[in-house]
Amino acid sequence: MAKSQQTFNKIEKEKQRAKKREEKRKKKEERKASSKGGSFDIAYVDENGNLTDTPPDPSDKVEIDASEIEIGVPKKEEREEEDKNAPKEGKVSFFDHSKGFGFIIDNATQEKHFVHVSGLIDEIDENDKVTYDLEKGLKGMNAVRVKKI
Repeated sequence: MAKSQQTFNKIEKEKQRAKKREEKRKKKEERKASSKGGSFDIAYVDENGNLTDTPPDPSDKVEIDASEIEIGVPKKEEREEEDKNAPKEGKVSFFDHSKGFGFIIDNATQEKHFVHVSGLIDEIDENDKVTYDLEKGLKGMNAVRVKKI
């Protein structure tokens, strides 16, 4: 006679699955029964942005002109534009001749700008004072047309 293919472990696992399905079905029925005719709570936001259960006082209402709200980045012509034609001055903080790149620190803003050997007009070394223009690069602003002062 052949042995049954169902082992004790398989039978126990099937019982557990059936039990879980039954519990899930009961919970679903309870949710359906409790949701019928159920009420919901209203939440209000006060002037500080906190949620409360009391409605706000209508006398504290502030009128806001929707046309004054700016969403996103301001248009290019509205931004304060620096004089892009004037060359900037800075100091070479690092330059590696073997690799052909370095960094320039702007005298006015103390920002570091990347400089590549292809953007040089004169040979530069570390601690040289230079004038340069900026161009948008892949990872930020790059110094180009770099001249020694």
